[in-house]
Amino acid sequence: MSVVMSRSSGLHVPQRYRTSLSILAVSLLVMLLVFHAEITAAVQVWAVSTAYNHCFLILPIAVWLAWDRRGRLRGLTPAPDARAIILAVPFAVVWLAADRLGIMEGRQLAAMGMVQALILGVLGGVVYRAMMAPLLYLIFLIPFGGFLVPALQQFTTDFVDVGLNLLGIAYYTHGYTIEIAQGAFHIAEACAGLRFLIAAIAFSVLYALLIFRSTTRRLIFIAVAVTVPVIANGFRALGIVWLGHVLGSAKAGATDHVLYGYIFFSIVLFILILLGLPFRQDHVRPGTGVASVAGAPAPALGRSVRPAVTIPGIAVVVVGLAAIVSAQAAATRIVLPAAPAGCTILPGDQHLPAGGRVMHLACADQIEAIIAIFPPRTDPKPLFDARRKLSLEDTREAFINTLHVAGHVAGHVVGHVSGAELPDWTLVTTKHMRHTTASALFVDGHWTNGNLHTRLRLAWADMFGHPTPPMAVVLEVAAGQSAGRARLGHFIRGGVMSVQILQARQGRTAVRR
Repeated sequence: MSVVMSRSSGLHVPQRYRTSLSILAVSLLVMLLVFHAEITAAVQVWAVSTAYNHCFLILPIAVWLAWDRRGRLRGLTPAPDARAIILAVPFAVVWLAADRLGIMEGRQLAAMGMVQALILGVLGGVVYRAMMAPLLYLIFLIPFGGFLVPALQQFTTDFVDVGLNLLGIAYYTHGYTIEIAQGAFHIAEACAGLRFLIAAIAFSVLYALLIFRSTTRRLIFIAVAVTVPVIANGFRALGIVWLGHVLGSAKAGATDHVLYGYIFFSIVLFILILLGLPFRQDHVRPGTGVASVAGAPAPALGRSVRPAVTIPGIAVVVVGLAAIVSAQAAATRIVLPAAPAGCTILPGDQHLPAGGRVMHLACADQIEAIIAIFPPRTDPKPLFDARRKLSLEDTREAFINTLHVAGHVAGHVVGHVSGAELPDWTLVTTKHMRHTTASALFVDGHWTNGNLHTRLRLAWADMFGHPTPPMAVVLEVAAGQSAGRARLGHFIRGGVMSVQILQARQGRTAVRR
């Protein structure tokens, strides 16, 4: 961004940029250290999730975009703007809120916002606008969009539903599972189309920046590029089910379906490229033809230092405040409650991050109950992470559904235990159908779905305290989906876990050290 081409001597950094860039480099290093947790979490997602493998290319692409636009910097002088500090404050508040709500993507977006405010404050609005495209493209470093998976699964399921009707193929759907005479197909999280959608958005923005100059054309192309992969993924899923029908075997139809998906997506991107070419405007190069200004004065040191010191300082304050609250929560000693009737405590004491502990119980019908208990004022992330891990939800290509429990629990009509609504439990069956789990969260002795309401409730407790520790309860049985669903539903209706939770609520199991 800061390196421009001299007419006479090749590559160099003009004097008017050197002071600002030196200060910016030091400030960015401080920001990297302050937000190292967000950076580490992002890189881990890039490496593990196929939906975000492309994020490793975002930084090199942004650097190339900045180099491609280097001509725009000719004649411009950094003009530090302390008003960017005001812009950084809302991002700091958002970061703190996201931290207490346990939303890592929110923390990462807020951290990126503070970095953008820092660059704006040190270099000024004119230079920032000249490099706005590569700077804002850095947003794709953040692995966001996971919240779209359920909606994408539902859309794909509905698309296959409509398609099978039109094709005249007999079928039955329940949840995200589609059954035809030749077998069953499950629209898993990995098949929801998120990996295609996120990659398509990043590609479409890059393509629009390179090919088009009109903002209208760019927005239209991006909108088309976002819509087409979602619909294309519906056709892909429909084609796999149709192929299973034609071949007479669901297993044969689903063989190599991931490879088919990549090939299909590559064809879709190629079609999008062809659609955009007739409207191209890349014959007009960005940022050329601007005369260089020799001897432009360097910005005053004090003007550059003010935002460069204040914005990282704000970041240090909010991150430090969150760390203090988390440390206080982790210092709370958890006393495990007694085992409910019909269960025995298994030996071994497992500790979790943020001061959590795990209690393993062997219960009736060969069901193992796993209870993860966390101290009051724990942010939701460790609780949610423990639930996902213990319930096997992180298993590759796990089948995830819901378990609705009808009947009575512990003498109460289901849905009105302890005055709280009883949501559906999350049902997870591993890929080879060997284990099935049902999991739920409990806050103050009440069932909860683990949605935004749960996060808000836990964040409220940060300020006013919990009567009891929050819990993640996982029930596991060595059985396939159908048999496991029946056995787990029967066990939950027996009321053992409701007794356990009510005991914990009345007993106030957390004691300060």
